[in-house]
Amino acid sequence: VQLQASGGGLVQTGGSLRLSCAASGGVFSTYPMSWYRQAPGEQRDLVATVTSDGTTTYADSVKGRFTIPRDNAKSTLYLEMNSLKPEDTAVYYCNGKLRRLFRVAEYWGQGTLVTVSS
Repeated sequence: VQLQASGGGLVQTGGSLRLSCAASGGVFSTYPMSWYRQAPGEQRDLVATVTSDGTTTYADSVKGRFTIPRDNAKSTLYLEMNSLKPEDTAVYYCNGKLRRLFRVAEYWGQGTLVTVSS
């Protein structure tokens, strides 16, 4: 059971990126999923969350620029990032619970680096 994050890279200020987080080995659709980010020397902060029915919440710093859709049929979480700023530079981690048989556990993706150049 794992979460596999991808899609990071180098982008200029004002650009866009889409991160993906593929879940495997467990049931994905039932639980909220989130993206976090951690800048160098900083704590890991919550960026956005989407519930199983699609309700979303966002950190104030990304409201209006980021969206967090999920595709339950593909067991994949996304983070669509627009109007990127240098302060968005961080390692981005997906997070959520997956169920395999009768066990529910919390998992973290391995992180994907987003670098926004000024």
